[in-house]
Amino acid sequence: MATEYTDAMSPVMAFALVGALGVGSQWLAWRLRMPAIVLMLLAGVLVGPVLGIFDPQRDIGTLMGPIIAIAVAIILFEGGLTLNFHSLQDAVKGVKRLVFVGAPLGWLTSALALHYVAGLSWESAAVFGGIMIVTGPTVIAPLLRTARLSRRPAALLQWEAIVNDPIGALAAVLAYEVVLVLNTSTTVGEAVIDLAIGITIATVLGVAAGYGLARSFKRGWVPEYMKVPVLFSLLLATFALADGVLHESGLLAVTIMGIVIANANLPSYEELRRFKEHATVLLVSGVFILLAAGLDFAALSRLDWAALAFVAIVIFVARPLTVLISLFASGIPWREQILVAFTGPRGVVLVAVAGLFGERLLDLGFEDAALIGPLAFVLVSATVVLHGFTLAPFARFLGLTGADTPGVVLIGGSKWSTAFAEALKKADVPVLMTDPNFGHLRDARTAGIDTFSGDILSEAAELRLELVSYATLVAATDNDAYNTLVATDLAPEFGRENVFQIMRVKSESARHQLPRTLGGRPFGPDKTHTELERMVADGWTFRVTRLTEEFTFDDWRRERPDALLVGRISEIGDITLIRKDEDVKGGPDVRVIALRPPRDPAEKIQPPAAAGS
Repeated sequence: MATEYTDAMSPVMAFALVGALGVGSQWLAWRLRMPAIVLMLLAGVLVGPVLGIFDPQRDIGTLMGPIIAIAVAIILFEGGLTLNFHSLQDAVKGVKRLVFVGAPLGWLTSALALHYVAGLSWESAAVFGGIMIVTGPTVIAPLLRTARLSRRPAALLQWEAIVNDPIGALAAVLAYEVVLVLNTSTTVGEAVIDLAIGITIATVLGVAAGYGLARSFKRGWVPEYMKVPVLFSLLLATFALADGVLHESGLLAVTIMGIVIANANLPSYEELRRFKEHATVLLVSGVFILLAAGLDFAALSRLDWAALAFVAIVIFVARPLTVLISLFASGIPWREQILVAFTGPRGVVLVAVAGLFGERLLDLGFEDAALIGPLAFVLVSATVVLHGFTLAPFARFLGLTGADTPGVVLIGGSKWSTAFAEALKKADVPVLMTDPNFGHLRDARTAGIDTFSGDILSEAAELRLELVSYATLVAATDNDAYNTLVATDLAPEFGRENVFQIMRVKSESARHQLPRTLGGRPFGPDKTHTELERMVADGWTFRVTRLTEEFTFDDWRRERPDALLVGRISEIGDITLIRKDEDVKGGPDVRVIALRPPRDPAEKIQPPAAAGS
């Protein structure tokens, strides 16, 4: 039973609580390796209807609707920013099928489930069925971040979620206009004109805003420090203008705006996208907390067994049927089709838009529309929890994730880096070596190590390499400036704590020294590329040693006082690059990787004694 709190929380305190719960849930999920969406949902329900500490309607009031609307617009715009047509390649046919065939088919199957299973009228089922086209970009992004899917199925899920999101909202608008025509004095002509004008204006506004912004940035009409403020202002203006003409068309406008900018080849595109990613993490957290805290248990109590049957039919029949028919004969491998078919999480857009149209249908006299909001929340909760816990293992079962053991990317082919890669490979750690010079990778190829001849920062590398299989990167070329560039550029993707580079050549002249704020973390021994090459040439070797209760790290260190630590491999196979003895943690079965000096020539290996001697 919920605890009643009669004193309303101030809006400032409410926003602080939402931010703390949202970001705290994401951090805790990262630490526990759990789906963040599930923890955010639980946190919102706990402080809201369970404990009664926070009630969005009471503590925030009328601001809640606009806040959620703007947050969803920014989330969709950021999603549009990730949709670069070059990244589609072999997934382009599948995405087209999921949009042009899957969206209307999903509308139909959802409406049928709502009418025949959940018991809604055809009017309510048609409107809500349109909204159910949406598969939740607010949910897909965190799930993909956790599940580490292969490139093509990840692209299919991401593009479908973002592109179909505004389509689902507009489908609900279309169905609602039809309901208006059939139940009020609104004529067919008026409804068609309103819809056509709204979609046209939203499209034109989105294209114009995206093209105008890209052009102004390229021409230098906006100074660097004002680019993000101008972007935000134009985004909000585009959303507001389009939404003022036709409700929910603002989502279409901002999505189109994001796609146009993503494909405009802006020099500052990465900086803009990363800033928007950070803002989106905060917004997704906040919106989920708000919606979960605003849950009405009394409304949920009106649902019966039919609601559970409806959710099961949507997840296990309607969604798979829609995807499998859409992707039939598309050339997409069957494993990827199965994964996409059984992955259809719904998010905040579904709940927000469903609540809005549920109220509108109630005003028209459709009493069953009161069930739309509760059904939407149950569907979102069920899919978030289900896919949050099952997507990664299901993808692993189908062989559509990165390697079970996160690997290492070595940038630069040389004698010492090849020796390091061979040691990792013998320890069953996936390793990839890259170098623009094909000849530098000859020894690695001979040793059976995976290689990529090309620049790791090139578009070809982005499209051809499944970097999701690798968790650590070491910039190890003989060019300190290039190592720093690679480490700095790829740090946001791998995480700064997982990006390393070999020691730079020290220069006495300040004009040749690179800032310490750039680049990656120091790699293993404090040695430059030249020093590491010389050490390997002199007989130093990379060796992996397993520690046990009988042979501890202290025992190893006594035997190898001159060995230089490079990394540790945990009991489950995860590798961590280290430099100090105190970084070796863990119990038995931990392995250490070290660069060991050549055996003393005076030390002889005694042959085994003959039998009977």
